[in-house]
Amino acid sequence: MQDARSIGPAFVVTLIAFVGLDAVWLMLVAVPMFQSQLGAILRPEPMLGAAIALYPIYSIGLVALAVRPAIASRSMWTAAVNGAILGLTAYATFDLTNLAVIKGWTIGLAAIDIAWGVIVSAMASMAGTCAGLRAQTATPSSSEARS
Repeated sequence: MQDARSIGPAFVVTLIAFVGLDAVWLMLVAVPMFQSQLGAILRPEPMLGAAIALYPIYSIGLVALAVRPAIASRSMWTAAVNGAILGLTAYATFDLTNLAVIKGWTIGLAAIDIAWGVIVSAMASMAGTCAGLRAQTATPSSSEARS
């Protein structure tokens, strides 16, 4: 049975990894890329409330669909694959919808962003899984504590 105490640390680390990696991506790659290709339709300043809401919501999805199964199976491969599948699904939904309805959204822009979604989701899921597995081994379960 999966130790419930592992989910809190797994969520926190998943969230931190996702925010940290995505911040670097946004500053170094995404913002300059979006500005060069979509400058006229971008907001002068991002809507921070929407951006702030995204990170915990997406991290909950990563934990539920990638990290928890990986902790249960004690498999980093499960974390990477399930995280990558969620990243592919979420980022492809965003990018392919934009490609379909926004003039100026390009196949190249969509492909690069989808690839990033796969990578960042897999990496954040693996980080969360590490934290969850460590939390399980760092504290004895109640059955072990009674022995």
